[in-house]
This record gives sequence, C-alpha cells and structure tokens, in this order.
Amino acid sequence: MSKTFGIDTSNYATSVAVFDSDGMEVVKNRKLLPVKENELGLRQSDAVFLHTKQIPEVISELKGCCDNLCAVGVSTKPRWVEGSYMPCFLVGEAVAESVSVTNNCEIFKTSHQVGHILSALYSCNRLDLLRTEKPFLAFHVSGGTTDLLLCTPDKDEVIVSEEIAHSLDLKAGQLIDRVGLMLGIKFPCGAELEKLALKSDKHFKIKPSMKDNDCCLSGGENICKKMLADGVKPEDVAKYVLDYVYSAVRSMTIKAKEKYNDLEIIYAGGVMSDKIIRDKLKAEFDCFFAKPDFSCDNAVGVAIFAAIKKGLI
Repeated sequence: MSKTFGIDTSNYATSVAVFDSDGMEVVKNRKLLPVKENELGLRQSDAVFLHTKQIPEVISELKGCCDNLCAVGVSTKPRWVEGSYMPCFLVGEAVAESVSVTNNCEIFKTSHQVGHILSALYSCNRLDLLRTEKPFLAFHVSGGTTDLLLCTPDKDEVIVSEEIAHSLDLKAGQLIDRVGLMLGIKFPCGAELEKLALKSDKHFKIKPSMKDNDCCLSGGENICKKMLADGVKPEDVAKYVLDYVYSAVRSMTIKAKEKYNDLEIIYAGGVMSDKIIRDKLKAEFDCFFAKPDFSCDNAVGVAIFAAIKKGLI
C-alpha cells in the first residue's frame, strides 16, 4: 500500500487529499468556509460547525481514491510551537482518528504550517531538500502568519523550524482582506483583489516599515483608507496594497539573504499565490513558489507528511 490520506481544517477551508507515493501523485479537494458579507473571517465556534457540516461532502468527492490507505496525516494546530491552538483543527483531528481506526492504519499529526511548506515543496518539485542535513528558508504568508522560517530536515518531525522574522502587527492576508472589504470585495479577498489590481497601470515604490528583520504592515491599511477618501481609483488602491506586501516580503528576503545567502528560499501560503507579488519576487531572487492551488490552504502537505513518516518517500 502506498496511499496516504491528509486532512486540514483551517479557519479558511475544509481540505482533504490522497497522496500516492508510487506515482508521486495527488488527488485533492477543498471547500471554503462560507463567510457572511462584510465580515472578516469566522468565529471559531462557527468554523467548527461549518467544518463538521462540510467535511463529509468534501471527503465523499474523493470516493474511489481512498481505498487501501496505509496512513493518515492531519494538522492539529496552526504552528508546531507551545500555545499554538485553534479549535477548528479539532474537527480534522477527530475525523483523522476515525479514518485511522476504520482503515487500521497509523495516524501522524503535524501543524498547518508544516503542511503548507510540504505542499509547496511538492508543488515546485523540491522535496529533495528534505533528504539533506542542510536547512532552507521558507516564507509562510497568509491570513494568520507572515513568517520567515529557518527549516531543518528532521527524522522525527520531518521539518524543525525556527522563526527568524515575522510581522509585528497585521499579517499580510489580514491587510489584503481589510483593504478588499473597503473595496467591496467578499472575504477572502485575495483572488478578486488581484484581478482588480491587474487593471491598474500604476507602479508604486514603497519603503516598508521594518524593525530589524521584522516588518510592520498596519500602516498600509491607513494609507489605503486615505487613498480611497481622496478618490483614488479602486484598481490603483488594490495594486498599492499588493505592492505594499511585496515590499515587506522583499525586505525580509534581502535581510535573510545577507545572513543565509547560500540557502534555498521557498514561498508558501495563500498570499504567495498572488501573481503580482510572485512575479516581482521571481524577477529579483533565485527562489521557488508553490503553484497557486498548492499555496492556499490544502491537505496535500499533511498527506505527504504521513507518507514521509511511513517511509514511503
């Protein structure tokens, strides 16, 4: 048996995946958690309810792919650090425990963040980075994190990460969603805000607010509010906020390369699926990105985590 099953129940989406190590192939499915108009995200109690409601449907659409499982992987917390906890992950953990028992297979637990990094490595064909003792750099940029991590391959945890930079206030995804709501876009706003920004012909040069290696993003929200109040076109405001995030990630990258110049850099997380940000970073740095549908919250990485733990990769 070479198939592993992955489950991720984040605060954005209900996600499942089946990874077949024989062909290194993935079948995946996800469904966004519905958010009411003009609201920025969900309360945890609502997220738990929605995952409980959605997960049977999400799994059923993989019917025929889930036979002969040899292991189950599941994300049980946002990050693998003390105190990191969100109730929404309990839904995925409960289902994973049930799948493990009914299929008489092992269960392996990891963090949502490790899942993102492994999904990115798979997507850009760089799982080979886990087969050396050399660390690599990984950005995890989303609604809940704007982190730069020093990642070291590890036999027990697969990846042991050390945070070397982060946002000191708003996270990049939070900033994008807040500006998106200002522009009348429904949460989560990233994809539609990108479409709007691509209509702009403006090129903004932004000096990001940095404190040592860390960035501060809250100033971008205030600037965008003023731009709208001053009558700036919505597409130009959308372009500005994406350039603002790019400038911060760029500065964090430059500072990291000053210290870790010979290390590979991987960009993961939903914000890194944005074409404007991605293309600018690719033009300047020798780096790797997950494909857009592997950047957003998904269960691929935790399925791969289980395969690695099972010795299939």
